[in-house]
Amino acid sequence: MNKQKLSFLQIWNMSFGFLGIQFGMALTGGFMSRIFQTLGASIDEIPILWIAAPLTGLIVQPIIGYMSDRTWSTKWGRRRPYFLVGAILSSLTLIVMPHSPTLWIAAGFLWILDASINISMEPFRALVADKLPSSQRSYGFVIQTLIIGVGTWVASSLPWMVSQFGVSDSAASGIVPMSVKVAFIIGAIVFLLSILYTVFTTKEYPPEDMDAFEKEKAQKNRFLKDILDNIGNMPVIMKKLGVVQFFSWFAFFTMWSMANPALTEHVFKTPAPIEKQFVMTDVSQKEAFDNQNTAFQKSSNEVGSYMGIYGLSSMAFALILVFYTRNRRINRKYVHMGSLILGGLGFISMYFIPSPEYLVLSFILIGFSWGSILSMPYAMLSCSVDPNKMGVMMGIFNMFIVIPQIIAALGGINFVSNLLGTHTINAMLVAGLSLIISGFCNFLITEKNAIT
Repeated sequence: MNKQKLSFLQIWNMSFGFLGIQFGMALTGGFMSRIFQTLGASIDEIPILWIAAPLTGLIVQPIIGYMSDRTWSTKWGRRRPYFLVGAILSSLTLIVMPHSPTLWIAAGFLWILDASINISMEPFRALVADKLPSSQRSYGFVIQTLIIGVGTWVASSLPWMVSQFGVSDSAASGIVPMSVKVAFIIGAIVFLLSILYTVFTTKEYPPEDMDAFEKEKAQKNRFLKDILDNIGNMPVIMKKLGVVQFFSWFAFFTMWSMANPALTEHVFKTPAPIEKQFVMTDVSQKEAFDNQNTAFQKSSNEVGSYMGIYGLSSMAFALILVFYTRNRRINRKYVHMGSLILGGLGFISMYFIPSPEYLVLSFILIGFSWGSILSMPYAMLSCSVDPNKMGVMMGIFNMFIVIPQIIAALGGINFVSNLLGTHTINAMLVAGLSLIISGFCNFLITEKNAIT
């Protein structure tokens, strides 16, 4: 099929739903560990509590990709039904998650939320490849990254913004502050509305051969076989990109799960108080706990706000690439390599900064790598995949995102960090080294159609 080039506005409309998806991801990435700590989790327990997110992605994304490849509705298209279902489920879960009364319930809600986000997110990657000619793929994924950057920046700052309007950061022991609860409600509303915008402003191409499509759709009991066949026959470029993705996503999972405890302790000097170390029946000790807890919650707001800068930085990175790639080609390999190495240096710098305001520089560098991770691998991959299998192959590619996160959650972060010492900030050093390794792994990529 000869696909016509789309205007900036058309690509913006079809990618706008990612704003809501990123609100959901940024709120969980920035504040889920804070919720876990508020509910009593120790620092060593935090990575394993995050296991739900990558495990869910490993299962859900190939299934949704396969199903969306075999879906067609004259009214709703191929990918848009999944956007909508995922948005409704995600929005409901975002509203109730901060009200979790216990740690295991919060971990369960994270599982549900991540499954719901994956239902919406995976088809968005395929939609760019569905609708754009190969000459516009980099442009399309970069515009998607621009929207993601906006979402990351705003959502990460929401609890801080809400607190500026007088919503309380204080709460009793084991209770999530109202500023976080209100932020999650706002995130739920944005999630649903942005998905609805894309659903109602974007049309999709029908299958090229409708008879062949219907025949394939009618074949039963082929799901597992098709998935396994596609895994076994994945393009060589996917395997090479998988190595790059492994170290990239190990680094960012480390940030999402450990940045809040690491930075509140090392940079802000306000670690989360441990309730059992206080005699809560003693008035003075309860007051001391409350003061330390409020300081931790406030510094957690600040950490979230600083983390939003990597979204702002990735947005600037994407803007530059949007203007450049509109009419020019780029060397995706070297753009990705340089961006990952800069992000690694950003993580490592956190160990050495003398005061919190220097986190701005750290997260600016991290934003360059984030912007590249969200665009360059998908642009490289989409040029080497059968268009009729775009959904399932994008879902399978997600394995190289979730497997490193599972390894990190099951003890990888704690093991490697402990090799460097017992301080929580060592997790950020691990993230930095992992991103730098990821950058140099781009030398594995030699396929010209993927690089340019």
